[in-house]
Amino acid sequence: MPKRRTAKASSSAERVRRHRARRRAAGLRAVTRWHSQTPIWSDHRVVEARSLALHALAARRIAAEPRLLERARATLKRWLERYGEQPPAALREWQDLLERPWQEVATKATELSEDAARLRQSSPLGTLLSPAERRRVYDAFRA
Repeated sequence: MPKRRTAKASSSAERVRRHRARRRAAGLRAVTRWHSQTPIWSDHRVVEARSLALHALAARRIAAEPRLLERARATLKRWLERYGEQPPAALREWQDLLERPWQEVATKATELSEDAARLRQSSPLGTLLSPAERRRVYDAFRA
């Protein structure tokens, strides 16, 4: 059965109202936002959060014992020697960063940015933590 044409076309607002009325009459409820009972975290986000926690702990240890910064510089120097003439760009960035004042290093190491997350993946600061400290952080991020 073809639809009857009327002289006046319905506006889009009228069509949406009729559509919503039909859905309500059918017992359907409008969903205006997605909501989950339990948040879903990707493995990548968990690894980033764990790395941030490890670096925050390392930064706290260096603030308490500034001589640990020299140990991080020595570790980085060993890593750079392994690569010879062409070390990875991230290690060169760490080399430049570790020459700056400690506050700048701590700020960058614990910053919530993509650049800082990228740098934390090749950080010499993580080597300053004891196995027990590292285990404690890893245990805190287990599901």
